[in-house]
Amino acid sequence: MDPEHLPVINNYLDANEPVSSEARLSRMHFHDNQRKVDYVLAYHYRKRGAHLGQGSPGHSLAVVSNGETGKERRAGGPGDIELGPLDALEEERREQRDEFEHNLMAAGLELEKDLESKSQGSVFVRIHAPWQVLAREAEFLKIKVPTKKMYEIKAGGSIAKTFNAILQKLSSPLQPRVPEHNNNRMKNLSYPFSREKMYLYNIQEKDTFFDNATRSRIVHEILKRTACSRANNTMGINSLIANNIYEAAYPLHDGEYDSPGDDMNDRKLLYQEWARYGVFYKFQPIDLIRKYFGEKIGLYFAWLGLYTSFLIPSSVTGVIVFLYGCATIEEDIPSKEMCDQHNAFTMCPLCDKSCDYWNLSSACGTARASHLFDNPATVFFSIFMALWATMFLENWKRLQMRLGYFWDLTGIEEEEEHSRPEYETKVREKMLKESGKLVVQKLDANSAEDDEDDEDKLSWRDRFPGYLMNFASILFMIALTFSIVFGVIVYRITTAAALSLNKATRSNVRVTVTATAVIINLVVILILDEIYGAVAKWLTKIEVPKTEQTFEERLILKAFLLKFVNAYSPIFYVAFFKGRFVGRPGSYVYVFDGYRMEECAPGGCLMELCIQLSIIMLGKQLIQNNIFEIGVPKLKKLFRKLKDETEPGESDPDHSKRPEQWDLDYSLEPYTGLTPEYMEMIIQFGFVTLFVASFPLAPVFALLNNVIEVRLDAKKFVTELRRPDAVRTKDIGIWFDILSGIGKFSVIINAFVIAVTSDFIPRLVYQYSYSHNGTLHGFVNHTLSFFNVSQLKEGTQPENSHFDQEVQFCRFKDYREPPWAPNPYEFSKQYWSVLSARLAFVIIFQNLVMFLSVLVDWMIPDIPTDISDQIKKEKSLLVDFFLKEEHEKVKLADEPTQRSQGGGDRSRRSRAASSAPSGRSQPGSIASSGSQHTNV
Repeated sequence: MDPEHLPVINNYLDANEPVSSEARLSRMHFHDNQRKVDYVLAYHYRKRGAHLGQGSPGHSLAVVSNGETGKERRAGGPGDIELGPLDALEEERREQRDEFEHNLMAAGLELEKDLESKSQGSVFVRIHAPWQVLAREAEFLKIKVPTKKMYEIKAGGSIAKTFNAILQKLSSPLQPRVPEHNNNRMKNLSYPFSREKMYLYNIQEKDTFFDNATRSRIVHEILKRTACSRANNTMGINSLIANNIYEAAYPLHDGEYDSPGDDMNDRKLLYQEWARYGVFYKFQPIDLIRKYFGEKIGLYFAWLGLYTSFLIPSSVTGVIVFLYGCATIEEDIPSKEMCDQHNAFTMCPLCDKSCDYWNLSSACGTARASHLFDNPATVFFSIFMALWATMFLENWKRLQMRLGYFWDLTGIEEEEEHSRPEYETKVREKMLKESGKLVVQKLDANSAEDDEDDEDKLSWRDRFPGYLMNFASILFMIALTFSIVFGVIVYRITTAAALSLNKATRSNVRVTVTATAVIINLVVILILDEIYGAVAKWLTKIEVPKTEQTFEERLILKAFLLKFVNAYSPIFYVAFFKGRFVGRPGSYVYVFDGYRMEECAPGGCLMELCIQLSIIMLGKQLIQNNIFEIGVPKLKKLFRKLKDETEPGESDPDHSKRPEQWDLDYSLEPYTGLTPEYMEMIIQFGFVTLFVASFPLAPVFALLNNVIEVRLDAKKFVTELRRPDAVRTKDIGIWFDILSGIGKFSVIINAFVIAVTSDFIPRLVYQYSYSHNGTLHGFVNHTLSFFNVSQLKEGTQPENSHFDQEVQFCRFKDYREPPWAPNPYEFSKQYWSVLSARLAFVIIFQNLVMFLSVLVDWMIPDIPTDISDQIKKEKSLLVDFFLKEEHEKVKLADEPTQRSQGGGDRSRRSRAASSAPSGRSQPGSIASSGSQHTNV
């Protein structure tokens, strides 16, 4: 049937008639107080030259509903509105909305909307899905629902039961007070919904059988696949929103979270037990989060909770390693030798002309501080963190399987995804370009079907310009990041040279340059992070991915690559490149004329790496993750409020009334996905694992941040965002592969940090190959080479040297032959010994840790044994339950037949008199029979 001629009945409620407060019990329902609002569409309209009829402000509601009886609209009645001429675009949008809403009603949905009674304003189309539509779509989507059968989840052996009971008793103060946490020993058998097997399910009330999240998910699926021929055959609500036909589409929150009184809803419960900073010490109510927001968001918060809890042992171990460094600082022989002024190591000048000779003992503080992070315990900690990352990922896989079992995600099929609006537009443009309007007419006729022909898809030739732009843009962005890092290097070199000219600033040159350079790096990283996020989105759009899932995966990969390079480039430079290409006295490497490449501090680059890592990590967490997340949404809300107040329009006579739930939700920020939430945690995971050898306290700061982050994200989802659509998914998708890649990459990075950046290997080589007594006495002297100052190039000698004594030889940190050797200043035998030891350590460390990681992976099964047993048990119970219910059904159906065979005419007459009521009571008999098997 043509949607334009559907039997639609319009009910116009006269708002001039007073409506009692008792008549309007809920703001989650239609105005009849019976039909629940499952979804809301919002759009903004604007009229030109509109002349409102008399009493028009009073007639503010139009109920558009199929299958209902109502008053006919009388021509010339008070409900009529005389409209001025609409502009062409607004008229076209109105026609597209009308057609789309007719198509929704053709699909069985019931709609209620406001009259466009003002010259401009927002209209909310409320959508209700009746039982017939819910049942049909639940069967089509294969939504698993609980049956009447319940069974007990066994906790294992007696020891496991006792342990679980003790653990539960100890953790009871930490448990959130929500109903879902109280009874986790009983579970309903679940089975995909089927209208033919209604007797399997415990349907007490049809209105509450499907929860709000499931109802909105079903309506959203209908919205996604409903076509609109007037809008170029666009498919679904997302296309209409992209074309500005509708402004927003969202499910409603379950009421207000801060409403006074004792009336409780899931949103209010989540706010009280989860989304407040005052309950930071409590566990998360993951089941309630999943029930309210869906499985995708539930899995994110479960992952975040597990990650945060795993940071506790790594934080404790990191603090122990740091305290070990503090405790052994007085016993560290190399730092004692550096601080001993009697050794009087005269060092070569740090810059040309303006820098003088200096004593190594002046760098005593840096050497002692370096020991806090450069000690044998950091090697153990690096191995520990590599195994920690593996343990975390293995435990997440197990938790994911456990949640999948309790949330009935085992065996769910991937939902069919619809094409993105941009993809449809691109295909249409291609077809229009190639074949003209004839092919477009063919597309109009077959728009609802997925055409498999090559001409209806985008080939690699169509996407090649987008891929080329992606490749070139990503290379440019990475080159830009490296250029900025080089710019900061130049800043450090020039600033150090400038400060060295002044006596007053000469003593604090290194501290000043390091601190200011790190702050510049932090500011640049924060700015580029925002730019790269927008660039990654733009690059993904010009690729024109077909589905939302493909779009999201490609966006994640691009954004991660750019943000990873942006966040870690300065740290990689300090860890592996700084001080490696300096040259030697008499033959330095110059960046510009007179400006030498910068060197590491006398105690090595590890201390500077620690400072760089800590400031960037803490700065990103404090500024980006917290201030931005709190401040930006509040500013957006303030600007939107100011815009609404200053926007010209007519005064709303109902403005003083209590606002409806759809009005309150419309004023919230739209939900834009979980990518930003995951991204900040993945970058943090990199800080915790990649360079942990240089900063053992990284897990501590990550833990402190995440305790706040969990509640911050919770508050944002509950109070500041529109309710997201419930999405079913079995895992966290591509994020797990990224985490796994970072975990493996961290092994290599930490191996090189220990071998190349720290002095761990040179100390070992000296202690076991060159030391006379097997100790580190003489290590500092061993690492310093001699240089004859008479061989300094002309114009590079210190001007007006104020050094206490005349200098013949100065020392510099490197393994080179002395001036009196046959091959002066060539790399010495010790250099090649240390280099080979470093490479050997990298190979041994990497293979050892990888082997241990594989061993841990093999020892911990991905599926917990009890869950595996319960899944098998559930399958067996489901078969038995099916057979029993079918047997009961057949038995009830055979009873009238058996009675008819045993009786005569009298029994036939009595049976004929009672046949109608018995037929009517049959479903009730089945329900009561099935209810006996409810608790097993």
